[in-house]
Amino acid sequence: MRELLRDNMEINHQGHLVISGCDVTKLAAIYGTPLYILDEVLIRRACREYVTSFAALFEESQVLYAGKAFLTTGMCQIINEEGLGLDVVSGGELYTALASGFPKEKIFFHGNNKSPEEIDFALEADIGCFVVDNLWELELLNQKAKAHQRRARVLLRITPGVEAHTHVYVQTGQLDSKFGFGLAKGVAMEAVKRALAAEFIDWLGLHCHIGSQILDLECYSVAVDLMFDFMAQIKEETGREVRILDLGGGLGIRYTKEDQPKTPRQWAQHLAQSVQEAARKYRLGIPKICVEPGRSIVGPAGSTLYTIGSIKHIPGIRTYVAVDGGMSDNPRVALYDAKYEGIVANKAHQPCTQVVSVAGKCCESGDMLIWDLPVPEVTAGDLLAVFATGAYNFSMASNYNRLLRPPVVLVNNGTHRLLVRGQTYEDLIDDDLDLSDSGECSRVS
Repeated sequence: MRELLRDNMEINHQGHLVISGCDVTKLAAIYGTPLYILDEVLIRRACREYVTSFAALFEESQVLYAGKAFLTTGMCQIINEEGLGLDVVSGGELYTALASGFPKEKIFFHGNNKSPEEIDFALEADIGCFVVDNLWELELLNQKAKAHQRRARVLLRITPGVEAHTHVYVQTGQLDSKFGFGLAKGVAMEAVKRALAAEFIDWLGLHCHIGSQILDLECYSVAVDLMFDFMAQIKEETGREVRILDLGGGLGIRYTKEDQPKTPRQWAQHLAQSVQEAARKYRLGIPKICVEPGRSIVGPAGSTLYTIGSIKHIPGIRTYVAVDGGMSDNPRVALYDAKYEGIVANKAHQPCTQVVSVAGKCCESGDMLIWDLPVPEVTAGDLLAVFATGAYNFSMASNYNRLLRPPVVLVNNGTHRLLVRGQTYEDLIDDDLDLSDSGECSRVS
C-alpha cells in the first residue's frame, strides 16, 4: 500500500494513514465523513515553486491561481500570502475574493458570458484586468466602463487552434470552442482592432488556454509559437506591441500511477525556452508572462475520506463496496471518466487480498468512484481515502439526492482546522419556501 502514498503521507504504527502529521481516523472521528482533507504544506509548497520558478526565468511574470479549481475565503488568503494573483470566472468567485480581502489589482476576470451585473460589480471593484471572450462582451464592457467613467484593462482570449492531448471536455484551445477569438479568418485581429478603437478599453495583450490535465509539454510550445506569430501580425498591422501574454494553465497531476506529470519548475523552464525561441524567430520583445495554474496547486494536496457501508458480492462478476459519498462530492468520474487511486485508511498496513469496485450512494448506476481497487478484507465502518481530490471536487459538488456537502479540513504538520463547515440538514432547506410562506400566487400577464 505504501507505493500508493503521496507526498507528506505515511502509515503510522497503528496501520493508519497519516496526512501532514494527522491520523485520518482521528480526523474522521472529529469531523465525520465524507471529509475533504487539504494539505496546507503541499499547497504552499506548490505556490512557492511557481512564484520562484517564473520569477527566475522571466523579467516580468505573474502567477495567477485559477480559482475554479477550489476557492474559499481561506484559500484566497493562502494564495495572497504566497504572492499569487487570482483568476475568477464569475461574480460569486469575485465576491469571495473581495470578501477575503484579496487585492483587487491582482484579480483577472474570465468567463465566456459575463453578465451586465457582473461587469458592473468588477468595474466598481476596479479589478486588475478583464479577459474578454467575444465581441458582444467587448462592446458591453466599453459601454459599462463609460458609464463608470473608467477605462477597463483588457486581455483578449485567443483560441490558437491547439488540441491538447486530454479529455475532449477540457480541451479549450482548439478553433471549434465556446471560448475566445479564433486566429482563423481574421477573427482575432478584428477583435484587437476593435479593442484599440474602443474609447474606454485599455488593451494590454492576449490570453490563451489550451486545456486541462496536460502531461505533454510540447502542446505549449505550439501554442507559444502561434501566439507570437499573431503578436507579430498585430505589430505589423497596428504598430502596437503586446504588453502581457497570459499562457493559461492546465498542467496535469498524478491521479494514478499511469500519470507522469511535470513539475511547476519544469513547466516554467519549458515555457521560458519556447518564449525565448519565439521571440527570436518573430523579432519581438518578451512581454510580461502570466500563467494560471489551479489543479497543479491544489489537486495533489487533496484527499477525500469516506466510510464504507454496504458490501455486495456478485459471484463470478465483482464485489461492490459502497461509501457514504459519491458523485455528489466528486462528479469528475461521471463527467470525465476520471481515474483515482485510494487505500483503506484504517488498514493501510494490511496486504491487499481482494479487488473491489467503489460505488457512491447516489441513486445513479453511473455513481462509481473507483473500478477494480485492490484492498484488504474490508467491513462496514472501514475508512476509504481517495487521493488527488483537491481540485474540482469541492468546487463541483452538489446536493443531488439532497446529500450534504462535506466539510473541508486543512492539515499542517500535525495541526488541523476547518476551512469550510459541513452542511447540516437545516442548511439544506434554509432557502426552501413552504407554500404557506410564499404568499398569494401572482399572475404574469
